Amino acid sequence: MTKNRLLPWLILSPSLLFLALFTYFPLARSVYDSLFDTRMAAGGDAPFVGAENFLRLFADGAFWQSLVNNLIYLLLTVVPGVALALLLAVALWENHRINRWLRTAFFFPMIVPMVSAAAIWLFIFMPGMGMLDYYLAKLFGPLNNNWLGNRDSALYALALIGVWKFAGYYMLFFLAGLQGIPASAREAAMMEGASSTQIFFKVTLPLLRPTLSFVVTTALIYSITQIDHVAVMTHGGPDNATSVLLYYIQNLAWETHDLGKASAATFLTLTGLFAFSFLNLKLLERGAHYER
Repeated sequence: MTKNRLLPWLILSPSLLFLALFTYFPLARSVYDSLFDTRMAAGGDAPFVGAENFLRLFADGAFWQSLVNNLIYLLLTVVPGVALALLLAVALWENHRINRWLRTAFFFPMIVPMVSAAAIWLFIFMPGMGMLDYYLAKLFGPLNNNWLGNRDSALYALALIGVWKFAGYYMLFFLAGLQGIPASAREAAMMEGASSTQIFFKVTLPLLRPTLSFVVTTALIYSITQIDHVAVMTHGGPDNATSVLLYYIQNLAWETHDLGKASAATFLTLTGLFAFSFLNLKLLERGAHYER
């Protein structure tokens, strides 16, 4: 009896160990470090300042700008990316040779490292000579748009890269979810005279809610944690127009060596991400159907 109780914990122990080491310990350490001001260390121990790092953070306009940018980036990547992934999954639902090739093609951006993807898109967005201006010039005449240098378009350009890279990845989860839906549910709706649109919104989509919940949560996490293209393409500019939370934290830690303030921002970011994920799971899984 004792062995049966211990077996699940033994199986889970490697995962629990890595979770503790790389998730909970860093979170606890960020809380601890946020209570000290490393700027005043001067080769010795950093003095305890309590909540002062949080107060300095809230008084920093760059922090609020990064937060707003991240929220906008989140909306620009999560909503179109998930919608496009669902559309692709429905279009490529049937398992035949052409669809298998198309699935591979749409998934391919996911295996390209974000730094390499940023290098590719730097060429596409190049003013005047890039592929985007080249093809737009065929419709609208000669163009010299600085897509990444204009604060009104830079964040949209980065969001486009995020959608391009991850939509094919999300598509795979939707394909798995669609293939797990029993055919009898759709057949029953067809026998009742439901149209294809009605079947999708009244039968297929409700049965996909567990998958949708997982994909949206994953997309939320990626929209905050995947910022390599920001560092490569815009460095947070122009005028902090593309500075997002993780890039802001990175600059605090590595350029200004203000580790206390960076730890405070890290803690708030992780807390907000956890709250977003928890709320999303609660909302999307309400009324979700699970096979027993």
